[in-house]
Amino acid sequence: MAPSASYTPDERTKGNRLAKRTEYDADLVHFIINSTPILHVSFNAPSKSNDNSGGPQFPTILPMLGAIGQHPSDEEPHIYLHGSSAARLFRLTANDEIPLCVCGTILDGYVLALAPFHNSCNYRSAVCFGHGHIVTDPEEVEFALRLITNTTNPARWENSRSPPTKAELTSTGVLKMRIETASAKTRAGGPSDEKADLTNPEVVNKTWVGVVPTYLTLGEPIAGEENRLKQVPEYLQDWVADANSLNEQQAIDAVEGEGDYGKPKKRE
Repeated sequence: MAPSASYTPDERTKGNRLAKRTEYDADLVHFIINSTPILHVSFNAPSKSNDNSGGPQFPTILPMLGAIGQHPSDEEPHIYLHGSSAARLFRLTANDEIPLCVCGTILDGYVLALAPFHNSCNYRSAVCFGHGHIVTDPEEVEFALRLITNTTNPARWENSRSPPTKAELTSTGVLKMRIETASAKTRAGGPSDEKADLTNPEVVNKTWVGVVPTYLTLGEPIAGEENRLKQVPEYLQDWVADANSLNEQQAIDAVEGEGDYGKPKKRE
């Protein structure tokens, strides 16, 4: 998929309510997914054979670590997810593909209006649909694990013990999902109030309105008991500083709702 490509919407991703907030830009979708610390993965698990409730099948949602990347053998990016190889999701995909939905959401601010009904949030959210299967090729498994590691903690793969041991690889499963369709939805700006409230002195003179910017903040690294390095490595210091600066700026940009809000930004 070319960098400027967009996903084709279908009944799974087409924006209906507040459609103007929905975008299908691939770069934006990928940026949101790769900026979300924990993804939520939804799938339908078959009922257990001893389940005699007779009720409807319930969907399952799992919090998982994952990232979007393009393996050299592929023509387009895929979503890679990892977890315990013994987990139900990995057992279900051992011999076949199954439908998956992957979602990532970033909260950028609490929007406080004159009336609670008009309170809202500034946010960026991406939803991807496709079919997932187990990755069995050892080289691609290592590619996926490096991708997920470095997307979560930049340069960590190269600055820690790698590659994984045979035992680690045996206990770890990697899922790969081709993105069949995807969309992003964002909300930016300040409160949107009723005209009657805006012209009512009793309301506007006693109620604070605006946005409380909200963003993930990384704290100062705390050494573990077995740590032998006297100083925090530069790559970790840079990651903490850069992430905090970028996250804060995105939240502030969301208040204005203009410019490049929500779009990928390169690290300086």
